[in-house]
Amino acid sequence: MLLSIALGQVLSLLLCGIRLTSKYLSEDFHANTPLFQSFLNYILLFLVYTTTLAVRQGEENLLAILKRRWWKYMFLGIIDIEATYLVVKAHQYTTFISIQLLNCFVIPVVILLSWFFLLVRYKVLHFIGAVACILGIGCMAGADVLMGRQQKEEYFPGDSKLIGDVLVLGGATLYGISSVSQEYIVRNLSRIELLGMIGLFGSFFSGIQL
Repeated sequence: MLLSIALGQVLSLLLCGIRLTSKYLSEDFHANTPLFQSFLNYILLFLVYTTTLAVRQGEENLLAILKRRWWKYMFLGIIDIEATYLVVKAHQYTTFISIQLLNCFVIPVVILLSWFFLLVRYKVLHFIGAVACILGIGCMAGADVLMGRQQKEEYFPGDSKLIGDVLVLGGATLYGISSVSQEYIVRNLSRIELLGMIGLFGSFFSGIQL
């Protein structure tokens, strides 16, 4: 359990680093490249994990997996791409703090989807935490709009912040769908299969969209 907590904190640190560098790229360098940033990630997954699947033999081979489940991974790849795109795109419209806080909307989404599709049962404390997330999200969105209206020289005006908040909430919803789907695949199939397929379809569709 301690190892899981430690790894979770490392993951949180890395995700925060991604958001922070995206913000610097957008504000300080005017480099708005949400698709290109994720495209590089998918290419790396493709080079490592998709090639691993390609050289395997039998039912775990890349072609065998594609024959059985290609359309499922195609939808998962598209959802994962658009989730990242929306959240990174939001840096052009709203503040870093707003994005970090609003992205917590993924928590109630994951709880809801896990309840129905993974048959996970939560305690009352989990639901209290989810409700707190939703209330905090509402307060944050309202504060963004009010702040933009009150400050005449605000870098992000109220309407712009609202667009950014909506983009984050959309991305968080898609992240929730993607996360629950990935957990299901890792539990029932294979982690390498998941990463290989995400690398394949992620590279393909993000390359087209890019």
